[in-house]
Amino acid sequence: MGNRMCRVTVGEETKSYPEGTCYGEIVQDFSSLAGDPVVLVMADGKLRELHKKVHRDCRLRLITTADSIGHKTYKRSMNLLFLKAVYHVAGHEKIRKVVLRFAVDAGFYYTIDGDVTVDQAFLDQVDAYMRGLVDQKLPVMKRSISTSDAIELFHRHGMYDKEKLFRFRRVSRVNIYRLEDFEDYYYGYMVWHTGYLKYFRLYPYENGVLLQMPRRKNPRVVPEFAPSPKIFQVQMQAERWSEMMGISVVGELNEKISQGEMKNLILISEALQEGNISSIAEQIKARGDVKFVMIAGPSSSGKTTFSHRLSIQLAAHGLKPHPIAVDNYFVNREDTPRDENGNYNFECLEAIDVELFNHDMKALLNGERVEMPRFNFKLGKREYKKDYLQLGKEDILVIEGIHGLNDRLSYSLPRKSKFKIYISALTQLNVDEHNRIPTTDGRLIRRIVRDHQTRGTSARETIAMWPSVRRGESENIFPYQEEADVMFNSALLYELSVLKLYAEPLLFQIEKDEPEYYEAKRLLKFLDYFVGVPSEDIPKNSILREFVGGSCFDV
Repeated sequence: MGNRMCRVTVGEETKSYPEGTCYGEIVQDFSSLAGDPVVLVMADGKLRELHKKVHRDCRLRLITTADSIGHKTYKRSMNLLFLKAVYHVAGHEKIRKVVLRFAVDAGFYYTIDGDVTVDQAFLDQVDAYMRGLVDQKLPVMKRSISTSDAIELFHRHGMYDKEKLFRFRRVSRVNIYRLEDFEDYYYGYMVWHTGYLKYFRLYPYENGVLLQMPRRKNPRVVPEFAPSPKIFQVQMQAERWSEMMGISVVGELNEKISQGEMKNLILISEALQEGNISSIAEQIKARGDVKFVMIAGPSSSGKTTFSHRLSIQLAAHGLKPHPIAVDNYFVNREDTPRDENGNYNFECLEAIDVELFNHDMKALLNGERVEMPRFNFKLGKREYKKDYLQLGKEDILVIEGIHGLNDRLSYSLPRKSKFKIYISALTQLNVDEHNRIPTTDGRLIRRIVRDHQTRGTSARETIAMWPSVRRGESENIFPYQEEADVMFNSALLYELSVLKLYAEPLLFQIEKDEPEYYEAKRLLKFLDYFVGVPSEDIPKNSILREFVGGSCFDV
């Protein structure tokens, strides 16, 4: 190593360090520039964990827990800390399996299968042990082993989901993380040591455990747990469906594909969704007084296809559905509010002419004949083309728009005349028992594929736009999701194997020097877990057709 000194620049400051100094030690000198805890660094454009060492002059960008990558790193590392504590407190011999099921509120929901009573007393012990490890600032160690050794290791640890996962990996080596004697595989980067993992709370919840963590915008504060029982039940239903089909992790999906069972899997997945849509139509019909079906959900949920399929089911139940897009009630372009950057904010409620919407809907409810507007997106103006509508006894409006669940949009309509549906793509598949697939990743991949197919938008542009899309969802959709009468999960168990073949070439186009490169690289690594399958067996009315093309609906 010698005594060679390396000049390290952060912002406007430059300091010198002996070659071989850990980035973790270096960033301590610059922590006042960061504000929030620094968990990773970008060294000359390359993402680095803090145990890595400096070997030449470089410029560092500090990645904190308030950054997207840093926040994910924090949560991933908390997962390791929690699992280590659960196995220690319960005893390895008493646990058959700990499964990270899905995200709930600001945390992760786990189930523990074994000779363990998950009560407050048990969680108090786990909490105390975790905090003890945090105080010790124990290093999170990383080592690279061959894929065959990883398969053998996970078989020995009884982590059979990981064993299956790596049977289908083409890479020759795997990174394993270790905290003292506990070893596991994680999809992504980790913190340097346990001292970073101060902020968490444990709650017993629905026969399992909730590990609550800070939100990205306030990374030092653990919010009070606010359960969303309706969305939880939808997620549990998705888990039951995947268990019924024998596919709850990627390795099991890959096995089915390699055994030639894909066609059957597609048919069953689609049949389950169709049964669900039919059940929603039955509920609407049974209510008797519904005139407005309000559908809302985040980007790339498949709202348009769902609206068409629901309309068909409503017709099959003797009703006469009429689709209406709330987007046709946009205010004229020059009246559209702007966001803090001066760009048009099409996602806020004020972008909609709420008064006109209520005037027209009330008139329809009263049996009047109404000329419906059409918004011309090229001209940025509302137009009228003699498109008249009048509701009879069996007529029903199927209204789709991001504000559908917010009563401020339809304030003048009686509650009993509205039936609210929340739709989202809640991925029921996990990478393995300890690595979940974030719902947002599934939606982002859908959107990358659709934007390219229908708008000619590059993957780089879609990724760049995604944070503002997510911000709009957090403000305008998620706060109202529990007000829905029913929730519909549009995720399909097989979809990522299909989307992989469309998304990979688009993601490979993103160059190293572009800011979206690391997100593209992360998504490529993620898609590498899946065995790809072609799309020809997907039915023409599938929600997935909204993204890959070939739909029988006008989407």
